[in-house]
Amino acid sequence: MSNLKGKTVFITGASRGIGLAIAIRAARDGANVVIAAKSDVPNPKLPGTIHSAATAVAEAGGKALAIRCDIREEDQVKAAVRETVETFGGIDILVNNASAIWLRGTLDTPMKRFDLMSQVNSRGTFLCSQICLPHLLKAENPHILTLAPPINLDPKWWAPHTGYTLAKMGMSFVTLGLAEEFKGKVAINALWPRTVIATDAINMIPGVELSKCRTPEILSDAAHAIFVTPHAQLSGQFILDEDFLRERGVSDFDRYAVDPSQVPLPDLFLD
Repeated sequence: MSNLKGKTVFITGASRGIGLAIAIRAARDGANVVIAAKSDVPNPKLPGTIHSAATAVAEAGGKALAIRCDIREEDQVKAAVRETVETFGGIDILVNNASAIWLRGTLDTPMKRFDLMSQVNSRGTFLCSQICLPHLLKAENPHILTLAPPINLDPKWWAPHTGYTLAKMGMSFVTLGLAEEFKGKVAINALWPRTVIATDAINMIPGVELSKCRTPEILSDAAHAIFVTPHAQLSGQFILDEDFLRERGVSDFDRYAVDPSQVPLPDLFLD
């Protein structure tokens, strides 16, 4: 399969950033793209809503369905999936992109923030996968792609922000388990950037300069390359965007740089 024309892609947290970039890349193929996110009204602190994302998808050549959905709520996820299937006839790809971040130590992590990260990251990934899987199992080339890092138990990644690391690694462990459970039936992989990506989340990382980041398009290109791969050939992998694109013949990474003259910063959880 060389493109995603006519495929239905369900993306959580797709109103901005990496999720939106993946949505637009799929739309360029003529895919049906579901924007499932909480942002349905403009926020002065965060650009983008499900409606502006849907407009971008349509302008890129895809068919968009904007659904306000809080993935912490089981009923909302079920309703969103039901509306997707009623509108497009099924689901071919699930992208677990929605994520909450809080890079603080234990004494500076309110339990409300801890619970949010757990509910959105690990629980949300499991829930969305669980609800989408019955439909994915009927698809021709089904994929679940979760934006999560390679599993890393080095204490240096846990001590500074145990709450966030636990929630993010939870997404990775869900990927590990589901990939084995549905081996040969659904491609289930994780994707992570080798370098810091220029999204709103970088405001949470102290000392990161925007000029030393890459754009979300490197992840959207990597995700697209994963989606067009036959599901039986690629599953249970923790994929780094740059490495995967190099394997697919990409050699120019300056095009993804915010400032090509700067050396990009390595992302979290990578040794």
